[in-house]
Amino acid sequence: MSVFRRAAFAAALAVASAGLTAAVAPPAPATAALPTAAVALGDSFISGEGAGAYTPVVDVNGVAQGFPGWSAPNANAFFCHRSANASLHRASLPGIQDRFNLACSGGQPYDITAASASRTKGRQVAAQLDQLRAVGRTHDIDLVLIGLGSNNSSFTFGSVAEKCANRFIADAWTGWWEFWAYLGGPVPQEPCSDADLATGAQLSAAIGETTTAVRQILTTLAQIDADGQHRVVFQDYTNPLPLDLYPTFHEEDGRADDRDKFRDLGAERYAAGCPIHRASLAPGHRFSAGLGTLVKSARDALAVEFPGADLVYLNVQRAFDGARLCEQPTSPSGSLATPIRLQDGPTGVFVTSLAGKDKIAIQKIANTCGTYFQTCQESWHPNAAGHQVLGQCLTGAASTGSRDVACVRGSDGTVRVS
Repeated sequence: MSVFRRAAFAAALAVASAGLTAAVAPPAPATAALPTAAVALGDSFISGEGAGAYTPVVDVNGVAQGFPGWSAPNANAFFCHRSANASLHRASLPGIQDRFNLACSGGQPYDITAASASRTKGRQVAAQLDQLRAVGRTHDIDLVLIGLGSNNSSFTFGSVAEKCANRFIADAWTGWWEFWAYLGGPVPQEPCSDADLATGAQLSAAIGETTTAVRQILTTLAQIDADGQHRVVFQDYTNPLPLDLYPTFHEEDGRADDRDKFRDLGAERYAAGCPIHRASLAPGHRFSAGLGTLVKSARDALAVEFPGADLVYLNVQRAFDGARLCEQPTSPSGSLATPIRLQDGPTGVFVTSLAGKDKIAIQKIANTCGTYFQTCQESWHPNAAGHQVLGQCLTGAASTGSRDVACVRGSDGTVRVS
């Protein structure tokens, strides 16, 4: 056999051997499926603000921050207040193995794509998208809960609540003549109007900000989700206050809130958790409805841009019906939201009664909230029982065939999603 024929024979034999080896070699082991996950993104109504049982939060430097003390800077990552009682953890989600709460109290659309630490009054946490990407490296994300829009560059829920409560307190404790005699001029004390909460232009701008941020979430999910299959639930907001106060909170000592100075009534409503003018309630509910429109508008716009995405709008504006603060005579007992909670200094001891306090003491308590916001930031947020209800709402939204659902609490306390 010539050298060339021997070489050709050897080559043919090598090919045949390779084919035989490939035929009898055992198949490579299948890649193990990633564990499934549900993720929460957004602000305080999602993070669990007001529900207690707050867990350590990893800050922008990768350090887990536990409770740092009441006088610590409010920017501390712990004050994201991610609660073990948050609705994400209370929902029944068959097939979900792990849950990740990445939301942060006070979170804004800005915080989705950029580190919250880089904006004024932002907390020391990384961008929520960066945190989401980390989850995507280890888990197959099947459900995403988003609560976003109540805080933005135009207005925040906290500032709106503070404005209306402070006007009521000023009106209750300070007479008109004292403004001029002691304070050198008028102090805002009139009930909040619609324009005091958010103008149409501000709501429109907030819709744009929110839509842009959620667009980035959907784009990122398409890049990182292991199987590309996930439901995204857009939850809106529920008002902690009723359409009107229970009649026993209308007046005290013969004084209603439409006259000058009504300290006993002010103390009564504060103790019940609702230091607010009755005339402020209707604008407050229109504001809540506006937030619902904001969230739904963002969902609707993105459903057009991402026609294959599984996007569900969850309306929870009636989830607390019959159990809002001062909706029953026993308030705050039995309510699904936290009362106004203030401290007389960063002591950790909440002031539950303003009875007998003068305007100087009231001012000191109010200033504590301004200086140490963490001492009052739980105010008017869903409590643990409220998040249990919101968890039932999420359970329904996670399993429904509809893309627009409403969660309503019935008169008997049952919660229905339809």
